[in-house]
Amino acid sequence: MSEPLLHLTERSLWDAARASGAFEMSTRGRTLQEEGFIHCSLRHQLQPVATILYGSYTGPDELVVLVVDPERLTVPVRFEAMEPGGEEFPHVYGPIPAAAVVDVEVWAPGEEDAR
Repeated sequence: MSEPLLHLTERSLWDAARASGAFEMSTRGRTLQEEGFIHCSLRHQLQPVATILYGSYTGPDELVVLVVDPERLTVPVRFEAMEPGGEEFPHVYGPIPAAAVVDVEVWAPGEEDAR
């Protein structure tokens, strides 16, 4: 397996995706249809992304990290930077099939990534 792609989300959104067969949330509060792709990260990028998106999260759901095997995706994955010369993050240009998620890890807001 290539390096896994990670996506931080709320448990209820993942549960709904498992029921429908595909995950279609881009990032916190935005869908794939609204954004055009699903934001992901590599393991070393996860903590800063979590801090930015969920640092003050107090929602009712626990947060989970979807561990995605990029070889199980049937849509393009592009590594893109937010600004020229910036760090590149993986973007998935289509739904993530539930079968491409090979693990689900519980995440606590603000926890240090010791994995």
